[in-house]
Amino acid sequence: MTTVASSPVRTEIFTLWRLSWPMLVGQLATVGMGVADVAMTGHVSAEELAAVSLGTSVWSIVLVTVMGTMMAINTVVAHEIGAARHDQVPHSVRQSLWKGLLVGLVAMVFANLCTLLFDHVGLDKHVADRASLFLHVISLGMPAFACYRALYGYTTSINQTKPIMWIAIFGLVFNVISNWLLVYGNWGFPMLGAVGCAVSTALGMWLMLGAMILWVRRSPAYRLTYPFTGWEGPDWKAIKEMLRLGLPIGVTYFAEVSAFGLISLLVARFGVVAVSSHQIALNFASLVFMVPLSFSIGMMTRVGQAMGEGNPVRARFVGWVGVGVSVAFGALSAIGIALFRWQIAAAYTSDPAVQAACADLLLLAALFQLSDATQVATASAIRGYQVTRPPMIIQLVAFWGVSLPLGCILGLAPQWFPWAPSAPMANTGFWIGLVIALTVAAVLLTWSFEKLARQRIREGAAAKVAVA
Repeated sequence: MTTVASSPVRTEIFTLWRLSWPMLVGQLATVGMGVADVAMTGHVSAEELAAVSLGTSVWSIVLVTVMGTMMAINTVVAHEIGAARHDQVPHSVRQSLWKGLLVGLVAMVFANLCTLLFDHVGLDKHVADRASLFLHVISLGMPAFACYRALYGYTTSINQTKPIMWIAIFGLVFNVISNWLLVYGNWGFPMLGAVGCAVSTALGMWLMLGAMILWVRRSPAYRLTYPFTGWEGPDWKAIKEMLRLGLPIGVTYFAEVSAFGLISLLVARFGVVAVSSHQIALNFASLVFMVPLSFSIGMMTRVGQAMGEGNPVRARFVGWVGVGVSVAFGALSAIGIALFRWQIAAAYTSDPAVQAACADLLLLAALFQLSDATQVATASAIRGYQVTRPPMIIQLVAFWGVSLPLGCILGLAPQWFPWAPSAPMANTGFWIGLVIALTVAAVLLTWSFEKLARQRIREGAAAKVAVA
């Protein structure tokens, strides 16, 4: 009896794994670019590391917000594929590319405006100037990234994920080699330090977009839904609909990542060690996060296709299997981070003070692995139903209503607050707030997913009765 009951689960896990593992490799390679930037500048000087850390903290907020905003194409195409409306896919993809160009340009301007913050957070002037220049240069790659994510969502939703893997690996290799040339000034290239990382990443984004376009044009897997059959101008109705779906996802991602990024600015007053240790711990936690994120994107495709077929029962089933896979990984990553936190810190920096501070933060990162994996999986399952606002509201409440206020109380210990600690807890206080916020988000999103899934099943059953 157990074997029969568990067989559909094993089948779904295998299907999800087959869909998600190339995305996992691709996501790890993409985040690996940021890891390479931080790790390679960490061996130049503490000042250059601080500049990249601060620049990356802002850049990551913008990047992930754009990634979420562009994710509407995933669920739109998944529903069209599930309903066998293949002829509608090319139009959706072309309009998503127009949307990507618009979103990318807006994000580029916003990233440059964010450099004005560096003059008001008590930074050393040299570090602030280097971080600002880093952002000015790296922002030039944002339009390419947004359009790349449009094609990323398209290829994912038609179950073609291996191109993502190979193109991301190509981007990582390019980033590491160009960093080696430009950060350290090897082979006669100028020694640019932090700015060299920005040049490498911006160029890499344009190359990845070009590689994805070439792959779609050449591979026969895209012939049924080929989007490049001819010129098509912007369809503002379609773009508006995708923005309606995508903006709440972007805000959701912004709520979480901005909480981490703002901490970098708030702890800047505690010195280079505090900023650098926070960024290293955040960088590694982001790397680990790519695993449940990849599973969740694959699960969103599976849920969307099931709903496109008109099968809400299967949608709920594949959603819960995806959540289970993500939570299982969260448990393993928590153990690994706790056991090897000192080795992880040493891999990023040779500074003993930064290593010690980072190891403490990684212990807190281990604590939130289960809740982080749960919240990203359940949020993606909800989006598979083309419902995007509830996750946005929950994330805003968790991170802006819980994490940041609590983090400020514990980390900064304001004298006006009656229950503040006697002395600021700095990074530790902020990360305690993050642990609590992720737990709140995980609980609320789990409840929301189950409620939505049951509601769609009831609606499907009622529709069948009405037809009969």
